[in-house]
Amino acid sequence: MTKIILGFSGGLDTCFCVAYLKEKGYDIVTVTVDTGGFSEVDLKQIENKSKTLGAIKHFNLDVQREFYKKVISNMIKANALYEEKYPIMTIDRYIIAEKLIEIAKNENTTVVSHGSTGQGNDQVRFDSAINSIAPEFSIIAPIRQLGISRKEEQEYLEKKGYAVDKASKKYTINQNIFGYTFSGSEIDDYKEPGEETYLLTKKISSAPEYIEIEFEHGLPVKLNNKTICGEELLKWMNKIAGSHGFGRKLVVNNTIIGIKGRIVFEAPGIMALIEAHKAMEKGVLTKEQYDFKKIAEQKWANLAYSGKYYDPLLNDLNAFFDESQKHVTGSVKLKLHNGECEAVELKSDYLLEAKEIASYVASSSWKEDEAIGFIKLWSLQQKIYGMKKND
Repeated sequence: MTKIILGFSGGLDTCFCVAYLKEKGYDIVTVTVDTGGFSEVDLKQIENKSKTLGAIKHFNLDVQREFYKKVISNMIKANALYEEKYPIMTIDRYIIAEKLIEIAKNENTTVVSHGSTGQGNDQVRFDSAINSIAPEFSIIAPIRQLGISRKEEQEYLEKKGYAVDKASKKYTINQNIFGYTFSGSEIDDYKEPGEETYLLTKKISSAPEYIEIEFEHGLPVKLNNKTICGEELLKWMNKIAGSHGFGRKLVVNNTIIGIKGRIVFEAPGIMALIEAHKAMEKGVLTKEQYDFKKIAEQKWANLAYSGKYYDPLLNDLNAFFDESQKHVTGSVKLKLHNGECEAVELKSDYLLEAKEIASYVASSSWKEDEAIGFIKLWSLQQKIYGMKKND
């Protein structure tokens, strides 16, 4: 009997996949990859669901540290915001796909499955990752192949005698170490969601709060002078920045499959870290480095969002970012207040300032005629163009 490795969240879609594939004669091994979205209670409930549905084996994998080291660290170096706003919170799909392949190899099978529909972006991310890493593998996506609705999935499970949670849910919610995304209801109708929607960014603190983040070679290593590993530092930032109402946005994205997608997201930690990182870079990179890096950042974000995480160009860009971060070392003080996050102080041995040469406010080491000569040459081509266009 063919064995299938199924990415399993315990939701309606993946529960349907277990029951349906079992009926088709497959042995199902379920895998829950924890990228920061599950509690211990959640994981136990998911494992019990898997067994009840008839899976022959279940794995719970905590990959939060690996996810940070392999993926999130590169996101921070890249200041990765898709279309300059969205911090690609679904980038964990790639590491989920990697783990499905690892389990499949250990279980001596080359067949993997996921619960994506034929309308969303995740099907592209999962399939492209699997095709890139293990091109010999087969992919089964029952819901996409059948083209069925969630109501039909529910009816199928009920007919098979499986309990289905019939609670009406206003939104489709995804959660991981970054925070939450919400879609559905008034969000899909291009209306403003109510304050009750938000879970991480409820304003609790009324007074301004200052926090200091220390970077080494582009990555945060200390929070308020305390050394914390990356994934835990990100979680702390979620709590601190979220308590000031920072890190929520309502965005319309151009999706991979060519339609518009509207979501609400809450990601206070990664958004605050990117804000601090950009401030440090602004102080230590040259203008040419900074300007070019912004172009490279957008390309990185587009690749990661669009299912091209394993394109060789992304690795090339990672190498460029690593080189650019050699002097991105120092500390940034952030001010959090009323939904805002602002870098207000900067310390680094690599700040590109030299007060003995020039001060922006008062003095410089060059003379007036040298400045006039520079401006004359700097604007010469524009002057010639202005003369020619009037000929």
